[in-house]
Amino acid sequence: MTHTLTTTQNGSTPVSKDNRLHRVWTSIGAAAVLLLAGTDVARAEPAPPPDTVTTATAGCGKAPTLRSGTHTIQSGGKSRSFILSVPDNYDNTYQHRLVFGFHWWGGTMNDVASGGTDGDVYAHYGLRRLANNTAIFVAPQGIGNGWANSGGEDVTFVDDMMRRIEDDLCVDPAQRFALGFSYGGAMSYALACARATSFRAVAVIGAPRELSGCSGGTQPIAYMGIHGISDNITSGRALRDRFVRNNGCTAQNPPEPAAGSATHISTAYAGCRSGYPVVWAPFDGGHQQGPVDGCAGCESGARSWVKSEVWKFFTGEQAPVPTTFRLRGEASGRCLDVNGANSANGTPMIVWDCNTGANQLFSQNGKALQVLGKCLDVPANAAAGTRVRIWDCQGGANQQWNLNGNGTISNAQSGLCLDVTGAGTANGTAVVVWTCHAGGNQRWTRA
Repeated sequence: MTHTLTTTQNGSTPVSKDNRLHRVWTSIGAAAVLLLAGTDVARAEPAPPPDTVTTATAGCGKAPTLRSGTHTIQSGGKSRSFILSVPDNYDNTYQHRLVFGFHWWGGTMNDVASGGTDGDVYAHYGLRRLANNTAIFVAPQGIGNGWANSGGEDVTFVDDMMRRIEDDLCVDPAQRFALGFSYGGAMSYALACARATSFRAVAVIGAPRELSGCSGGTQPIAYMGIHGISDNITSGRALRDRFVRNNGCTAQNPPEPAAGSATHISTAYAGCRSGYPVVWAPFDGGHQQGPVDGCAGCESGARSWVKSEVWKFFTGEQAPVPTTFRLRGEASGRCLDVNGANSANGTPMIVWDCNTGANQLFSQNGKALQVLGKCLDVPANAAAGTRVRIWDCQGGANQQWNLNGNGTISNAQSGLCLDVTGAGTANGTAVVVWTCHAGGNQRWTRA
């Protein structure tokens, strides 16, 4: 089925690149659910923004060879295509968001990239204009205009696109996003299941069910579900509830608008793990990607509330989402690791070959670095040479860390830096705090 949209033009004010702040995502401090019926947001109060260290992609600093337009790559032995939209004022030193928009069944990459009958105001589901030259957009083409993801081939295609794009363009790897409508929503859902550590957040609009599969599906990821109440809403709720569970949110039956109300209700779930919100936005309507409040049955991407709510969710204005990340030592090339994956208080930190184990995946909550449900910690008033460990989070200054612009990580209480002892590079080398000198054994990047 091809979905077309009625055009209503609106404008957006460009933002000078010099005025764009490098985005900092913060953790959610929501103590309760906030419901806003028929409005653009379901807000959770953000904590103050933490300092961050971001690993640049290989394309940062390079003269780019990729340009806006259609590109073809080999993936899984097949020629696969996508349309790339690079900011007009692209800066190879600025780490851009990367946003994948998947078309619906029978749609095409051109429908997404062009905005269909809505035109430029709805290009890339309306997000391109809202981004104001801060993001790179990708509209991939599905096989047979769908996303069957046979044998995981479409997930592999996404991996291959990311590799090609990030080798050439400057991307913030902590800010990758996916969204789509109908079959495209199912493909975004497949990425939430299979690539939760690669993507920061997904928005799933009107996905009928797991049409593209759900390989994995056990890890948390920021999740936004948008669904019409007369469009098999039971399936949309089931998709949502997987990530309600994965994200540790408090189970509930969030309110949904009544038939004939011509509105929507957005609910930000309470109790979710820090950095992993779930937002549910049902609306009075059917299988639509551009519902309009106050207009029963209307379909207009240009006038719909959907694009602004999705963009606020992705950028953190609505529900900020710190991602998980590894910390890789520059000199050793190995990652900060909880020894033996032991979550007991006092377990020491070491460096080890980087992997996807939970004992290497950190999240940031203010200035606390959390792993395995504990906080990175040194004893109070620790001296140089003291082993770094994990401990129950208690908010003390000995558990606060400054992620500095030169790559060092200093303890807020002692001022000492996270250090691989003796400048060692072997697996199992102890991690301590030491007088800061910014040597390679004290510099860390997010990986």
